[in-house]
Amino acid sequence: MDSNQHNGKYSSYDAILAVDGFLSIQTDYIDAFDKLKEFQGTTKDWIFGYLTYDVKNGMEPLKSNNFDGLEFSDLFFFQPKKLFLIRGNQVEIQYLNMVDDEVDADFEAICNFQYLESSAKIQPVKIKLRTHKEAYFEKVNTMLNHIHRGDIYEANFCQEFYVEDATINPLETFEYLNKVSKPPFATFLKQYDKFLMSASPERYIKKKGNKVISQPIKGTAKRAKNKFEDEQLKVDLSTNEKERSENIMIVDLVRNDLSKTAIKGSVKVEELCKVYTFPQVHQMISTITSQIAESTNPIDIIKTTFPMGSMTGAPKLSAMKIIEALEDAKRGLYSGTVGYFTPQGDFDFNVVIRSILYNQTKKYVSYSVGGAITSKSNPVNEYEECLIKAKAMRKVLEG
Repeated sequence: MDSNQHNGKYSSYDAILAVDGFLSIQTDYIDAFDKLKEFQGTTKDWIFGYLTYDVKNGMEPLKSNNFDGLEFSDLFFFQPKKLFLIRGNQVEIQYLNMVDDEVDADFEAICNFQYLESSAKIQPVKIKLRTHKEAYFEKVNTMLNHIHRGDIYEANFCQEFYVEDATINPLETFEYLNKVSKPPFATFLKQYDKFLMSASPERYIKKKGNKVISQPIKGTAKRAKNKFEDEQLKVDLSTNEKERSENIMIVDLVRNDLSKTAIKGSVKVEELCKVYTFPQVHQMISTITSQIAESTNPIDIIKTTFPMGSMTGAPKLSAMKIIEALEDAKRGLYSGTVGYFTPQGDFDFNVVIRSILYNQTKKYVSYSVGGAITSKSNPVNEYEECLIKAKAMRKVLEG
């Protein structure tokens, strides 16, 4: 996990490396949170892992029957044998007792390691569209009909881009993607033959002591090379009525989700619709916080807020049903979350967006992008926003 030196108000580490699983849990969506609660409560140590978007199916009468070329398990967490916590110019190393005799040899190997950036060009692949442009327009119009009928106010509609029979180098691909995007929540994950290469700019949820923080992103604008033009794009985003309305709708949803575990009256919006700049895009981000009781189980905070509002819509259940009916691919780990729990029960999780996913055995590569559809949405503009969000992944894979 790499924060790329984004030292925000709620940053904990510059980077974390968790290596080699000792204990692990891998399960489908049925009773997933109960199983995770038991694993986290029994382990009482650092655990790292993910929940796919489809964990929702164990909480509500929902299904995920769309095409799945990646086949990630619904939930996976592991207790690492070796842990490196990097902050400033300090590295904290934690090894389980069973491997603590390897610390000196590993440290020496790290100190003597000569990093050479790969000179080999990533072999470009040809990307296909799961949902073609005209079909995308039709589906967005169907979603707009749902909105005008009052079924939903907003929904996040996603589409998949994919490559079949592809062989990529996951680590080189991640390094290139991270270099291009420099996001605050970058993650490289290897789970057996499956890989996540994520350049996520978005925090889903964090717990630090009795405080819970959620930072949804809604609202995107492209960057410009000209400094004046780029600044104007930023101003335009911050004042755009449609972008602000979709952000505020999700803020309301997150406030409601956090209130399920919060001490009464403690939910606050610390920052509303603030524009942050990244190498590829400008993003509108809000920060919502709450206070919880000492007795609150950390898993319950995630359970009552999952899936995150920025990737579903409002009302959440209706939006998820409509999303399933209109999208052509199972989301899986895309729009799920990757993160960690500390031994004290604190946690930090991202939103899996701006990410390349890879099933090495099936030679299947995928990335998905989406956008919030509201009553003010224009299908052409929404499609163009998807292409802006896909720019970094496409650049890395297609060259």
